[in-house]
Amino acid sequence: MIKIKDLPDPIINYDLENVYTPSEDTYLMIDYFKRNIDYDYFDGMNIREVKKVLDLGTGTGIICIIFQLIKKINPNFNPEIYASDILEEVIKCAKLNEKLNNFENEIKFIQSDLFKSFPETLKHSFDIIVFNPPYLPSSKLIDNKEIKTNIDYSWNGGKKGIEVFLRFLDEVKVFLKNKFHIYYISSSRTNLQQLNKFILQKGFKNKILNKKHLFFEDIILNRLEINNI
Repeated sequence: MIKIKDLPDPIINYDLENVYTPSEDTYLMIDYFKRNIDYDYFDGMNIREVKKVLDLGTGTGIICIIFQLIKKINPNFNPEIYASDILEEVIKCAKLNEKLNNFENEIKFIQSDLFKSFPETLKHSFDIIVFNPPYLPSSKLIDNKEIKTNIDYSWNGGKKGIEVFLRFLDEVKVFLKNKFHIYYISSSRTNLQQLNKFILQKGFKNKILNKKHLFFEDIILNRLEINNI
């Protein structure tokens, strides 16, 4: 039986004009999951108790497809896998990639601006949420544009680079179970001290899991849990 850490990456197609290409930040997440999911535990959580997983801002769908592949080889891991994105074109791309990897309507896709279009039935239900948000500060060129291009949604986190993620923090709690993990990417190009302050104010605690230095920034993989202090 194949080991999870040796699981090959899915086959992924994408449209550069509309969909974020799997990049260093994507693989920072994927590599962490491969190392920290086994047949009994999902990064320290009892894997049999993980019932719903959400890949928010799914892009090509590579992360939710990775979870489907893990389900295929691990009988102890059997959650419902959800994936969402703001753009219809992105959802279409992710669905095509699901089929390309021999899954048919197994992932539940939702087109939504964060949680705006999520049904009431999904409140208080997610054990795991993975979110690779747009985390770079917008440029003056983007700020002055009346209409964003589709690809702008994948990187433009607002003037400070954290505005989209702060909206996420405002909306996410109602969709979480009592015990949960949220995985997300942040960047040293934003004000991380200010971001961490907001995270604490919203009742979460943050743990840095890994980071990678690129030409102009550090990209950081984080995990949020409830702050019981």
